[in-house]
Amino acid sequence: MPTYTYESIPTDGSAPARFEVVQRMNDAPLNSHPDTGEPVRRIITGGQGIKGKPIRRSTVVNKNLAGATPCGCASAALATATGRPAAALKHRHAGHSHGPHRH
Repeated sequence: MPTYTYESIPTDGSAPARFEVVQRMNDAPLNSHPDTGEPVRRIITGGQGIKGKPIRRSTVVNKNLAGATPCGCASAALATATGRPAAALKHRHAGHSHGPHRH
C-alpha cells in the first residue's frame, strides 16, 4: 500500500506540519488529522514509482549476423561466398579487405 504525505492547514498562522499515512489507493483522501482533527490536505510528492528488474543487455556478439561488423558483412556470408571456413578469413576494415572477397 502506498504512503501518502499530508500537511496540516493551520488556522492560527503557524507553520503547517507534515505527516505520512499508509492508505489504499482506493481510499478517499483525509480531510482532517487523525489525532488532532485539524484540517489537512494531501501533498503530491515525487515517489519512487514502480520498480522492476533491471534490463540486462547481452554483450555477446553473433559474428554470423551482417550487423556484427562495421561494414555490414558477416563471416558466414563471406565463408559461403569464398568457399573458405569463416575462421580462416582475415577481417580488415582499414582497406576494407576480407581476404579474397571484395565489396
